[in-house]
Amino acid sequence: MTATRGFGIDIGGSGIKGALVDLEKGALIGDRLRIDTPRPATPEAIAEVVAQVVAHFGWDGPVGITLPSVIKKGVALTAANIDPSWIGTDADALFAKRLGLRVEDVVMLNDADAAGLAEIRYGDPAAGRGVTTLLTFGTGIGSALFQDGKLVPNTEFGHVEVDGHDAEKRAAASVKDNEGLSYPHWAKRVNRYLTVLENLIWPDLFIVGGGVSKKADKWVPLLDIRTPVTVASLQNNAGIVGVAAAAAEGLHH
Repeated sequence: MTATRGFGIDIGGSGIKGALVDLEKGALIGDRLRIDTPRPATPEAIAEVVAQVVAHFGWDGPVGITLPSVIKKGVALTAANIDPSWIGTDADALFAKRLGLRVEDVVMLNDADAAGLAEIRYGDPAAGRGVTTLLTFGTGIGSALFQDGKLVPNTEFGHVEVDGHDAEKRAAASVKDNEGLSYPHWAKRVNRYLTVLENLIWPDLFIVGGGVSKKADKWVPLLDIRTPVTVASLQNNAGIVGVAAAAAEGLHH
C-alpha cells in the first residue's frame, strides 16, 4: 500500500523544522514545529531536538531528515552552518538510535536535494524535463541538479567561485541581511552568480527557493539571464515535503 502521510524534518543553520506531510498533495498537514538550532550544533545536540520534534507529533513511522551536508550512504561528509563534528558522522545510525527506529526507516538527504525532489514531484511540470537546477538562498546557497526529473545528488554549486569569491559568501540571503543590501543591489549579485553557473552547466530551468523566495517579487523580476527562472512553489516547506516523500519510499542516497 502506498503511504499517504509522511514525516519530514529540515535541519538548518538557524532552525530545525518538522511536520506531518500529505504525500498526495505535497503539503503540510497542520502546523510545522520549529525549534532553534542548538549552539554548538553537534550531532548529539541536534539529535536531541529531532527527538523532541518527532515526539511532539507522536509519529512512529519512517522519518526523513535533511542536513546542510553532502550525504553519502547516510554519512555526513561536510558540515555547512552546523558543527564540524558532523563530518564523518553516520547520521542514519545516530538518528535511528535516538528515535528508536531501524536504520532503514531513517532517510537522510542533503537539504537542497530534498527541496528539489519536492519541486520536481509537486511543482511546475516543466521542472521534470531536461536539466533543472534548484537553488535555495538562505544562510548559504544550496543546490540540487536534475536530469529529466532524476536527482544527481550532492552538488555543491553554492561554492562555485565567482569573481574570486565563494558564491554563497556574496549572494546568500544571509549576506543580504548582514550587509544591509537592498533587493536591487542583492539581485545584481544573484544575477552575476547565475550567469556564471548557467555558463558551466547550461540548465533548461532554474528554480529559486529558500526563505527569501517569499519575497520573490522584489528580486526575481530584476534578474536578466538566459535561463528561465521560476520560484519554488513550496517555498520554505520544500525540504520537509521532499524528505518525507523520500522516507516513505525508502529512497536512500
